Amino acid sequence: MAERAPDLLPGTLDMLVLKTLARGPNHGYGIAQHIHRISGEALTIGEGSLYPALQRLLVNAWVRAEWTASDTGRKVRQYSLTAAGRKQLARETRDFGYLVAAIARVMEGA
Repeated sequence: MAERAPDLLPGTLDMLVLKTLARGPNHGYGIAQHIHRISGEALTIGEGSLYPALQRLLVNAWVRAEWTASDTGRKVRQYSLTAAGRKQLARETRDFGYLVAAIARVMEGA
């Protein structure tokens, strides 16, 4: 039987997108591909999840977007992290670390 991909914990997609954009500007497909590749192909982000997350990040001013030409000449929407986005990423990283540590303590039977 094939293993099923793990579900993302609620709220982690925004953090993963912000972390990806901390590396530099990228377009939606590039963000999804980076997350998939860096996770060892364990995480696949579909368009139905990614683009609403990007819109949410735009509304919160954690990212900005501009239309640019891709390497192939196609117009793509390029996203980049804002200063507010860097602060949000730091908060989410700290909170996520706290959550993972708490779950680990429960799993270890502490």
